[in-house]
Amino acid sequence: MTYIMSSLLVGLVLGLVAVASNPSPYFAALGLVGVAGAGCGVLVGHGAPFLSLVLFLIYLGGMLVVFAYSAALAAKPYPESLGSRPVASSMVGYLMGVGLISTFFWGGWYQVSWLTVEELGEFCMHSGDSVGVAIVYWFGVGMLVITAWVLLLTLFVVLELTRGSGRGVLRAV
Repeated sequence: MTYIMSSLLVGLVLGLVAVASNPSPYFAALGLVGVAGAGCGVLVGHGAPFLSLVLFLIYLGGMLVVFAYSAALAAKPYPESLGSRPVASSMVGYLMGVGLISTFFWGGWYQVSWLTVEELGEFCMHSGDSVGVAIVYWFGVGMLVITAWVLLLTLFVVLELTRGSGRGVLRAV
């Protein structure tokens, strides 16, 4: 289990570095899908399979919309790939930065902290995943309504930004 969780965390970091260093939306979207998969794998490893599934589906739905808008705005005939020299050099720089920062926190990581929710004493009778979803919907109704309004406002802002000069998103480049 330790090897699986370690490989998922390394995949998470590598995906984030690929997203941060790539100027092309096509390859950055590929990195974001990898980050979503690795992050949901970490959640499954910690005992939250339902939350992982819901987050993966919601995140990929949002990613599809963002990828469609960014691909429509940045239509390059020859985008920068992950193997090109500027992208590879920035990836190496980001990985060196992550390695330098991780040396400060290296002593605090232990295998004992990688427990699932069900292995703790308080949550051994029921799954913390399903009870957590029920609590979110019971006590978080106000936050759910606010989040829906914020997402609607974000949709209008993105549509206004991508409109261009009155021609719409689909335009000849």
